[in-house]
Amino acid sequence: MAKDFLKGAADEYDVVVIGSGLAGMTSANILGRAGHRVLLLEQHYKLGGLATWFLRPGGHIFDVSLHGFPHGMIKSCRRYWNRDIADRIVQLKNIRFDNPQFSLTTSFNREDFTRLLTTDFGIAPETVKEFFDTARNMNFYDDQQVTTRQLFDRFFPGRDDVVRLLMEPITYANGSTLEDPAITYGIVFSNFMSKGVFIYEGGTEDLVARMKKELESNNVDIRIRCGVDKINVKDGSVNSVEVNGRTIRCRAVVSNANLKTTVLKMLGSEVLDKDYVERTDGVRLNNSSTQVYMALKEGEEIDESGGDLFFTSTAKEFRTDLLLSRDITSRTFSFYYPRTRPEKKKDRYAIVSSTNANWSDWADLNEQDYQTSKQDLVETTIEALEKYIPGVRDKIDRAEAATPRTFNHYTRHELGASFGTKFEGLGVSRELPQQVGGMYHAGSVGIIMSGWLGAINYGVIVSNEVDQLLVSTANQH
Repeated sequence: MAKDFLKGAADEYDVVVIGSGLAGMTSANILGRAGHRVLLLEQHYKLGGLATWFLRPGGHIFDVSLHGFPHGMIKSCRRYWNRDIADRIVQLKNIRFDNPQFSLTTSFNREDFTRLLTTDFGIAPETVKEFFDTARNMNFYDDQQVTTRQLFDRFFPGRDDVVRLLMEPITYANGSTLEDPAITYGIVFSNFMSKGVFIYEGGTEDLVARMKKELESNNVDIRIRCGVDKINVKDGSVNSVEVNGRTIRCRAVVSNANLKTTVLKMLGSEVLDKDYVERTDGVRLNNSSTQVYMALKEGEEIDESGGDLFFTSTAKEFRTDLLLSRDITSRTFSFYYPRTRPEKKKDRYAIVSSTNANWSDWADLNEQDYQTSKQDLVETTIEALEKYIPGVRDKIDRAEAATPRTFNHYTRHELGASFGTKFEGLGVSRELPQQVGGMYHAGSVGIIMSGWLGAINYGVIVSNEVDQLLVSTANQH
């Protein structure tokens, strides 16, 4: 007989959170801490969404997305999670670039980038200062007609090399392109420039375990293998969710699922305005990714001079279409040294190569071609790495690839989207409570909300709105 993953769950909660990505878990934690009855439902067998990990024979642990986030994570984790988690966030100081236009190492903050741009790239100091100030002062309410390309043309006309230095890491971090609104670049770039790139020491499995413990201490009812089929609406407000054959009543829902899945499939067009449905339908999904996970044999090591994050490219110029091409020219290598995962029984080294990718290049391959393409991805990636770490192939114990189809399978993100939706998704996400009372969405929308910090902070914003609703409606009864 199949296990009942909802055994012991109540028939009613104040709020149901659908999906345990960082936005969903943060919302659930804040609402649980505020004293609300919270049910957190996750369709997968473990928590974290894309902020996850997997285990392989030989004791190898691979992180899927623990590749670096801004300093703001420390403050957000301390305030909305606990000091225990915040204190384990440490800086990555060795960020490398190598491409046909330049090769350099940086600590990836404003001070060092100013030095590089003025000294190595010959840009006037006042131009650099004005660019940084302009990016830092961007916000959601700015003119969204200006594209990132136009922003760069204003400050660095004809300097494709400068654009590459400033743009490549952000494209990797959140999928933004030169054609997207400039604020989708400026806000994320400024977040990193404040104090550099950080990582969680101990690995994603340690982080998620601590988050789970905190959720439980705030009485959040956590259920895995519980995918929501439908969100029911009555008299214009959410009334219940249907999950694993049960109907569970609630006064509010926070969906951390993909925006289009939430609106068009879980809710359904019949309970929404026609114009809103059309706008949701028109929201573009962001690109997906491919990754190659490589673990070194026990006892083998690599020198830390290789860097923490390494942006490599063989393309002569920076072009978004090249970053997404199946004919891979750009790879970002994330190096995991024993210090990244302290207190483990064995010193282990791992390298994860990440590349932005198109769903369409992988979606329709038959099984044989798909497996062949995955193996080819592994082989070409190791070849590319050999250029920088000679002999690394012989040190690798295990290597495997993930594709857009992999991300779609495990997260159910439409088209395997790694970074949610394009910018127009933000407005659709924010307007959801006006369409259906008590219905909220939190997750990667509008690029700005992508990545670890954006996801957590969007969870904070939405949970505060849900708290206000629950308190006000409780007072009315």
